[in-house]
Amino acid sequence: MAGYSMDNSRVKGTVITKPVIFGNKSSYFGKKRESDGHTHSWTCYFKSFNNEDVSSYIKKVQFKLHESYANPTRVLSKPPYEVNETGWGEFEIQIKVYFMDPVERPVTLYHLLKLFQTEAALASGKKNLVSEYYDEIIFQDPTQMMHQCLLSARQLPFSKQDTDWAEKERRTLESIANARQKIDHEIGKLKEHLKASKEAIQHFQKEIQKVEKEQDDPTPSTTSTASTT
Repeated sequence: MAGYSMDNSRVKGTVITKPVIFGNKSSYFGKKRESDGHTHSWTCYFKSFNNEDVSSYIKKVQFKLHESYANPTRVLSKPPYEVNETGWGEFEIQIKVYFMDPVERPVTLYHLLKLFQTEAALASGKKNLVSEYYDEIIFQDPTQMMHQCLLSARQLPFSKQDTDWAEKERRTLESIANARQKIDHEIGKLKEHLKASKEAIQHFQKEIQKVEKEQDDPTPSTTSTASTT
């Protein structure tokens, strides 16, 4: 690759994290399309979270769609890394990210294509849906070539995010805290049950030992003699 070192030696002790977003947007037609029965248009995408030009270190992004689509494997070698289609059903899409340095293994992500709104969203009149996720690609001890590619990524103009990630993080942490509290409560109940079970076992063991001891050491029987005069 022109302009970059082809040195495959590793930059030891270096960790570079690249935050990314992947997901899909969908829009309801309003009715089923007569020609093919499709009900939605949708876009599946992969992009930088920080609005940087990832093409400096990403060679291509491969989207693997459902087999019912013509040419289900779509390969994009430059941004925007997205696939635009129409359909009527939801399915899992494989997103495979290849890097400029072939020594670095590709990263594979999976996204469940979402088309249909919740009942609450439908009641509010929303027609457009956004289903996206945050993730991080971590490069630990990258090669010299990959290190240069990662550091050369330029910043792009700011663009508004579709998701309020700060709010989503808050809700996620709140859900985790609630789940942890529930788990701790269940663990407490199980510990109490276990303690009661152990006490019951100890009680029965003592009773068994008592019975066995009585069987091994029976009390000598006493005999009485009668005298006659």
